[in-house]
Amino acid sequence: MEFLKKISYISAVLLVLSMVFSFNPTLASAKVEGPSLNPNKILNVAHRGASGHAPEHTVPAYELGEAMKGDYIEIDLQMTKDGVLIAMHDEKVDRTTDGTGFVKDMTLAEIKQLDAGTWFNEAYPDRAKAEYAGLTVPTLEEVFEEFGRGARYYIETKAPNVYPGMEEELVRVLEKYKMTGPNAPSSKVLIQSFSPDSLLKMHALDPRIPLVQLISYSSPAVITDAEVEAIKEYAIGIGASYTRIDQAYVEKVRGHGLLMHPYTVNNREDMERLLDWGVTGMFTNFPDILNDVMKNR
Repeated sequence: MEFLKKISYISAVLLVLSMVFSFNPTLASAKVEGPSLNPNKILNVAHRGASGHAPEHTVPAYELGEAMKGDYIEIDLQMTKDGVLIAMHDEKVDRTTDGTGFVKDMTLAEIKQLDAGTWFNEAYPDRAKAEYAGLTVPTLEEVFEEFGRGARYYIETKAPNVYPGMEEELVRVLEKYKMTGPNAPSSKVLIQSFSPDSLLKMHALDPRIPLVQLISYSSPAVITDAEVEAIKEYAIGIGASYTRIDQAYVEKVRGHGLLMHPYTVNNREDMERLLDWGVTGMFTNFPDILNDVMKNR
């Protein structure tokens, strides 16, 4: 697995970073403080918004996520041809709009012409609403403008190898909206990625931002103590598919002081089991169900 290959040299990269920090008092101080998150708070992360109830990565989905007691709005990032970060899971617009093609080949103006809601009404007629037709794809800045600093955001850098400069642009937008820095509330923003390189870049750009390492497994998940410790050098948690992990995996991650946020859990029984295993949060398309599960425990 490419991820596991990368882990072997992450410690060396971090050693270089530590040398950089040692010559920069500001960065060194920020690194010593380190990002953190209360491990006793079980996070209810609205996956692509409340995407079981509304078109994913649209303002109505994010609004429902908050109304259904989601702790974080999850935002997948892609970047347009003209360098704007937008909320979309796929590299292509085909699945969630009426358009076709790669995001990287389209300008924001072209993206804004697409209908990002009608597909949901057609796919889920029992949850269809007339107002979903004609919804537009939001930019990251538009999401921040809509929900402000009162909301919390769990942001993923998707396919960062496809989008040079994605991390720098993300940090710029976060700073513009005062989501990071000394005056930002604790853990206002979490950044996750399947790419260790992307997270290491984020860590170098601003070591105060909490990071979560996503890992994809094609078979039952196994992780070594050394791998967990390497991840701990730059991240506060790990995310993996709930279908691949078991209680031993969760306990190992937690035993090393990292958070464990599996994805994407939509069934009440699965939620109960994962909470019994000791996870510290999970992604769900139905934050209302997870809220109900946690309320009754």
